[in-house]
Amino acid sequence: MIHRVFSSTLSSFKELNFHQGLNVLLSEKSTGATERQTRNAAGKSSMVEIVHFLLGSDCNKKSIFLCPDLITHRFGLKFDLTSSQIEVERAGQEPSRIIINKGDTSSWPVASSLDKKTGEIFLSNTKWKEILGKIVFGISTEWPRFSPTFRSLISYFARRMDVGGFKNPKQQSEKQAECDQQVAISFLLDIDWDIPREIEEVRQKENSLKILKRELKSGVLGSVIGTASSLKTKLTIVERRFKKLQQEINSFHVLPEYRELEHEASELVLKINDLSNQNVIDEESIREIEEAISSEKPPKQTEVRKIYKEAGIVLPDIALKRLEDVERFHSAIVSNRRSHLKGELDTLRNKIDKRRREMEKIDQRRRQNMEILNTHGALDQSVKLQQELNRLHVEVEELRRQHEIAEKIETTGADLSIERKQLYKRLIDDYKEQEELLKEAIITFEDLSSELSEREGSLTITPTERGPEFDVQVEAKRSRGITNMQIFCFDMMLIVLCQKRKTGPGFLIHDSHLFDGMDSRQVAKAIEIGARTAEEHKFQYIVTMNSDMVPFAEFSKNFRFNDYVLPVKLTDATVDGGLFGFRFD
Repeated sequence: MIHRVFSSTLSSFKELNFHQGLNVLLSEKSTGATERQTRNAAGKSSMVEIVHFLLGSDCNKKSIFLCPDLITHRFGLKFDLTSSQIEVERAGQEPSRIIINKGDTSSWPVASSLDKKTGEIFLSNTKWKEILGKIVFGISTEWPRFSPTFRSLISYFARRMDVGGFKNPKQQSEKQAECDQQVAISFLLDIDWDIPREIEEVRQKENSLKILKRELKSGVLGSVIGTASSLKTKLTIVERRFKKLQQEINSFHVLPEYRELEHEASELVLKINDLSNQNVIDEESIREIEEAISSEKPPKQTEVRKIYKEAGIVLPDIALKRLEDVERFHSAIVSNRRSHLKGELDTLRNKIDKRRREMEKIDQRRRQNMEILNTHGALDQSVKLQQELNRLHVEVEELRRQHEIAEKIETTGADLSIERKQLYKRLIDDYKEQEELLKEAIITFEDLSSELSEREGSLTITPTERGPEFDVQVEAKRSRGITNMQIFCFDMMLIVLCQKRKTGPGFLIHDSHLFDGMDSRQVAKAIEIGARTAEEHKFQYIVTMNSDMVPFAEFSKNFRFNDYVLPVKLTDATVDGGLFGFRFD
């Protein structure tokens, strides 16, 4: 229950004091004033804004508390919080600071702080919302994301026109997401709100998956990652190369003298080639000498005589004797030449044999070097191989990571579909288990609707794969008046159910905008229903109205409307007639 709305610094502010049950803040609307002028001048909607401001709403750049005429002033709220009356203040120039003036804070889940300079007890607006959530609705800060929040829940009990709070019953702000509606209403109806919360988790994953799939097909991500099948092929090939190189490195032995042996082996090959070339030359010389030996013959004496005879010369005996000497001389020359050639031949053959033996010895050393070189490697080769192995390892891990991502993207859709159907099944089962709670909500709404209008409205609660669907239906053409009637019944239903469970704020505030579009008989019935229901279920019902909207002629004979009107009356007829005591834009 709210006891007081005030300002400790703005003397012209018209303090409002409230009581149990129905409270009507009445405003006189002057002839010709626009709706905006009336709101700014009289301050009916501003009263609702002050309540929200003191209950932790954001103070954004559009907030009235940041306008130059109000930014330095403090506004206060005195209300029941558990069994204690709490009085708090807040100013636009320090919107994150909540001042605690009065009340027992010993049981609060968050401790307040003391300002040593001013002696004031204060806490941050964030902590203030945490306290309000815990005490008013039993909200835990340890709950996961998309869980109910104090600000989302309290806004059903004090709707605001400026944020679109009167668009439809289930939405307290036009920016309120579907998930937040489902979770908040489920919480207030005391049915399992965690199922729509989990459905929202699935919805978020599905949205992310759609983006990833779109990027895989045509975006940058596709060029970086690729499909799971193509990545699997690349991964298989690179893994094979990696394992093969790893095996080679495991059998690789580093030889410090590798380069020396490699150089020696090259020199040995050169020596073998040089010796082989020399042998080729000498073997050619041997063939020439052998040919010379076989062709060398001394001239025959008979042939000499034959020549002389044919010339007609008869040789004397002395000449023949000398001819025989010449013949012996020639034979001796030929014999000596052959002996010399044979010596040369033997020398060449000995050189060739010696070279061959040396070549075998050198080749044996070369083979030893090659065996060592084939089974060992140089240190720089080992380093290069290890560097290549490291590079392949990084490539394998990156491909494996990309493959996991691509595979997850391609399989997550099926997993999410299964998860969504499982949640849908859980939702159906929960509604069967909570049938009595659902019936209570439906009947409460229907009773209020049938009393308010001849066209009975009905509340339907349907489990769907997208979460619970809350729908209000009336057998009439939809209009602003019909929608506002639905909102009235919906909000009354919520406060009644919360009062039965001893949870919630204990108050319901309806701005005058709620009655726009209703005919006078419906406005009268709504006020009477609100007064009776508040008294029956012991909650506070605060209504702001323009005086020209009060349907005095339509009230029941026993209903005393003026008994509920607050002493403070607002007007836009004078400069100081509004809630703040002055006009501002």
